[in-house]
Amino acid sequence: MDTPTAWYKQFWPWFLIILPLTVVAASIATLMIAAKYSDTVVVDDYYKKGKGINQDKHREQKARAMGLQFSIMVKNNEILIQQHGGTPYKAALAVDFYHPTIEEKDFNVLASADGNSIYRIDPKQPLNGDWVVQIEGFDKSWRLKKRITLKDGVESWLN
Repeated sequence: MDTPTAWYKQFWPWFLIILPLTVVAASIATLMIAAKYSDTVVVDDYYKKGKGINQDKHREQKARAMGLQFSIMVKNNEILIQQHGGTPYKAALAVDFYHPTIEEKDFNVLASADGNSIYRIDPKQPLNGDWVVQIEGFDKSWRLKKRITLKDGVESWLN
């Protein structure tokens, strides 16, 4: 009669052990990926966010009532903003750039005009593609906001 072989020398015990271990390893890897790349787009308090949006609409309506219009152009990796409508605004502008999907690319700048009434911004990264651009007065009494596609040499309008 054959002597039985030890369990660790047989195929089936190892097969039955490896299956649950593979699932545990995949679960840990999935948990680490989910923790590292969490979604930052979701807002926790929708009600407060909605109230804030309604308040912001009043500032946009004020900018339209003032007849404010601005052009934005990227030229040689420099952003040029020029006012074309309304009473000339001589104070600094608070300009925010929001990337639609990558929060790490978002940035804001306080821009002042040069002698030709052109606001110049030197970004740290190239700004080609879709962006949500928000221009506010220094006193935050008015605001213009629009999603535009920035390309080198192409002029976009905020009105």
